[in-house]
Amino acid sequence: MGAPASLLGLERTSLRQQALDALRRAISVGELPPGTHLVETELSEMLKISRGTLREALRELQQEGLVSAGSRGRLSVRNLDAKEIRDVFAVRGALESLAAVGLSEMSGRTEIIAELRKAVDNMDRAAQNDIEARIESDLDFHRTLCNLAGNETLSRSWQALEGTIRMSIMFAGADHAISNMGVNRHSEIVDAIESGDAERARKTITAHMDEAAAKLVS
Repeated sequence: MGAPASLLGLERTSLRQQALDALRRAISVGELPPGTHLVETELSEMLKISRGTLREALRELQQEGLVSAGSRGRLSVRNLDAKEIRDVFAVRGALESLAAVGLSEMSGRTEIIAELRKAVDNMDRAAQNDIEARIESDLDFHRTLCNLAGNETLSRSWQALEGTIRMSIMFAGADHAISNMGVNRHSEIVDAIESGDAERARKTITAHMDEAAAKLVS
C-alpha cells in the first residue's frame, strides 16, 4: 500500500507514542480506511521504527477498538457495521445524557458553561481547518462534557468507547462526518445545560445522538 501523509517518518523521541498517535490519526481521518490490512514490514518502514515498537502501538490500538485481529491473527483497521454504529451512539447518548443532567442540576454552573462554550468556540475555529482538526475538536467537546460531570466511572466508560467513536465518525465518509459537527448543534447542548432544566438537557443529548447516528447509517 502507498504511504499516507500521516505515516511519513517520526522523530527519535517517544517512538511508541508517536507511532500510536500517527496510526490513530491515519485511521481517524480515513487515510487507513476500514478493512485495511496492517502489514508490519510496510508500516515499520513508513514510520522508521522497529517492528517491536510498532507491535506495541498496534496492541494499544487494538485495545482502543481501532484495530481488530482476523482468524489468523492478522491485524486490520476495524470495520464497523450499521448496527454497531447505532449501538455506540445509543451508549454515548446514555453516558452523555447522564453527564448533561448532572451538570444542569449543579447550582454553580458558570465555570462549567464557560468551559463548554470554549470547547464550542474551538469547534468553530476548527471548521476552517482539515478534517483531522474538526474530528479532534468534536471529540474534545464531548470528552469535556463528560469530564466536567465529575463522575470518574462515566469518564472512563466514555474513554473506553473513544476508539469505536472515532471509527463511527468516518463510517459514511467525510461529508457525513462534518454534517454532525455543526457548531449550532453543540451550542444547543450547552444552552440546555445552562437552562438548569435536566429533562431538556437529557432530550437534547438524546436527539443529538439519534440524529448523528441516522446521518451516518442512512
